[in-house]
Amino acid sequence: MVEFAGYDMPLQYQGIIAEHNACRTGAALFDVSHMGQAEIAEIEVFSRLVPGDIAGLKPGRQRYTLLLNEAGGILDDLMVANLGQHVQVVLNASRKEADVAHMRSHGVAVTTRFDRALLALQGPKAAEVLPEAAMLKFMDAGPVRIGGIDCIVTRSGYTGEDGFEIGCAGFDGAALAELLLARGAVPAGLGARDSLRLEAGLCLYGNDIDEGTNPVAAGLGFALSRKRLSEGHFLGADALNKALSEGTAETLVGIKLEGRAPARAGAEIRLPGGAAVGRVTSGVFSPTLNTPIALGYVRSDCAKIGTALDLIVRDKPLSGQVTSLPFVPHNYVR
Repeated sequence: MVEFAGYDMPLQYQGIIAEHNACRTGAALFDVSHMGQAEIAEIEVFSRLVPGDIAGLKPGRQRYTLLLNEAGGILDDLMVANLGQHVQVVLNASRKEADVAHMRSHGVAVTTRFDRALLALQGPKAAEVLPEAAMLKFMDAGPVRIGGIDCIVTRSGYTGEDGFEIGCAGFDGAALAELLLARGAVPAGLGARDSLRLEAGLCLYGNDIDEGTNPVAAGLGFALSRKRLSEGHFLGADALNKALSEGTAETLVGIKLEGRAPARAGAEIRLPGGAAVGRVTSGVFSPTLNTPIALGYVRSDCAKIGTALDLIVRDKPLSGQVTSLPFVPHNYVR
């Protein structure tokens, strides 16, 4: 167990690599109840704070979007599901109180549901473990009853694999987890969650993105609605449009390293034998690829795929090169 965002969280149960591989080949169950769930009824007001087309989100569908400040910096990255009478928003644990305060300060009426449990069932066999939700496609969302427990289920996750995120009343969380484990899911902790999301090329708030990050530099253009950018009616729109038209000084890239040693967050990135051009934001040894991988920001002129780079670990250069993302292909059910 380790401290994470003010919570005691499981780092691992039976070993990070075993849990990682269970998710890639079977079904793994993560307790992510530390994340914040909230409900918002006034979608138009909420839309003024995000670049995604939330007003156009159909009932029963979910979208990834970003909560921005006036400078276009990322206050948080969110999952927003249209449940009909309201949208459900899932917030990162370290940001949920600040997110709610920010939204309320801009006139958004937010009903917090921080007492609810949230489980993430991930892997190619997730639908076998949860047949009640097998009819859902990627980013579908809706009510599902599981073993007599009323749940809100989305077909989504943060591992790159097929899977579901399952919200329920807090007092039902343990029973729901026991049911899914009894059906064959393997318990998994934060260690495997980090290596899985990094292989999938997915940003971790606080590491790869934060309040000083422009979404364009972070490669999150897919979360920006072209229509909404042209209209400009949301906080940070001017900064995003400027970044799109003029480019950014740095760009988030994926890096594969030679050898076996990983480079962790904070490691300096240099051109081979030359000047510093960036920094590592996340790094791990990839169990799937059997090689070290990293995410990091580099000068935009050094972001071309195939560019050779040195990552400095304990004053020694580790050779690597810029590679395409994701490191491991996504396996979503569309």
